[in-house]
Amino acid sequence: MDRERGTYSVQAVVKAFDLLEALAAEDTSLTVPVLARKLELSRNKAFRLLATLEDKGLTERDAATGTYRLGIRAFEVAQHILKSANLIRLAHPIMEELARKHDEAMYMTVMNNDEVLFLDMVDSFQQIKATPLVGRRFPFFTNAAGKAIKAMSSADSLERIGRRDLRKKGVPDMKKLESELLDIRQKGVAVDFGGLGDGICAVAVGIRDYAGKVVGALTMLAPSFRMLQERLEIEIIPSMVEGAKVLSMKFGYAQIAP
Repeated sequence: MDRERGTYSVQAVVKAFDLLEALAAEDTSLTVPVLARKLELSRNKAFRLLATLEDKGLTERDAATGTYRLGIRAFEVAQHILKSANLIRLAHPIMEELARKHDEAMYMTVMNNDEVLFLDMVDSFQQIKATPLVGRRFPFFTNAAGKAIKAMSSADSLERIGRRDLRKKGVPDMKKLESELLDIRQKGVAVDFGGLGDGICAVAVGIRDYAGKVVGALTMLAPSFRMLQERLEIEIIPSMVEGAKVLSMKFGYAQIAP
């Protein structure tokens, strides 16, 4: 029974994507009978799938005509996918250059719902290195990447989230976090030891687009014992800042000289 339910669920997901593709391929809204015929579904099954997609905002129904079209949420999802793909395409060569230059793991990280998502990675050739984190999410206040993005986004970013919400999320010390973000904003780089696990050092620099909006952060991860203060200050941080500057320029960001 469980196996049958699982098979049906997968088929339902495939058909739901087929419905979205059918709606995207047409310039006009479509009726349930037309969609059912196109996808070789019963009208009842097509209606139930469309209703589920409508609940999620992926389709919209015209009450007067009974026709369906793509919903606003579908366009929002598409924009997120395009933005992530473009970010990876532009960032990856710079990540490769930094990873080879320093022989440490490089990531492209982005913010999603106050969590940092590790989106793409170029690994090092070192025998001792941190566990790969691609696809993993972490609260922004626990690590350098999240703090870099939040600090460079705007001075009132914490106020917009709300102190009460931050405490609910587990921020241990609001004053300390505010002070840390201010320091990162002034220096333009975030460094932490142990935020992503014992013995791990992270260095992160924010990336801006043509409008000055922070779209993510170049992030280096390495065992703490290799990230000595002298190496950080002389080698790693200047190189990361330059890499972030080049990547921001690829996104059309032009820093105005003071």
